[in-house]
Amino acid sequence: MSPLIVRHLGLVDYQPTLEAMRQLTAERDADTPDEIWLLQHPPVFTQGQAGKAEHVLAAGDIPVIQVERGGQVTYHGPGQLVGYLMLDLRRLGLGVRELVTTMEQSLVELLAGYGVEAAPRADAPGVYVGDAKIASLGLRVRRGCSFHGLALNVDMDMEPFSRINPCGYSGLRMVQLRELLDQPADIGQVARQLEQILRQRLAV
Repeated sequence: MSPLIVRHLGLVDYQPTLEAMRQLTAERDADTPDEIWLLQHPPVFTQGQAGKAEHVLAAGDIPVIQVERGGQVTYHGPGQLVGYLMLDLRRLGLGVRELVTTMEQSLVELLAGYGVEAAPRADAPGVYVGDAKIASLGLRVRRGCSFHGLALNVDMDMEPFSRINPCGYSGLRMVQLRELLDQPADIGQVARQLEQILRQRLAV
């Protein structure tokens, strides 16, 4: 089993991070270690490959970037924990659906540690608290290797979500961890906890 490298990158611009993720995926071979990057982005909307322009209602001063992941438009901003999973699925013996389930269940476990009951939904990828979405998922697989990943709303400005139909759903309510806790969660601690859970669930 090749080692898993987990990088905690802090607040990093979206475009160069996207290019680095693409480059790693394009250049990797059978011996390249898997990597998970845990980070935050300055405000940006990202539009999935099947994304429809009408779901961006009023981007304003926030850039909209087209990307090759699945799904529709979503928002990234400071205080949201983003995880990019660059994994060799063939080497791990995982299918795409199994990886999605692993990400969803990892987030459910993470939130349960904060006393928050969350669950995935069969009809809409992501993790929900009641009818409100707290985490979004979007993957791309190329040559048997995944990239892109997940985004968990921790402690952020939620206003930009009102400028889009999140994930293509008009009126979808978005929620963040801060609203569900008596004390704000430290995003660095949340990232470290997610790392441990992903390592256990991926058995690496």
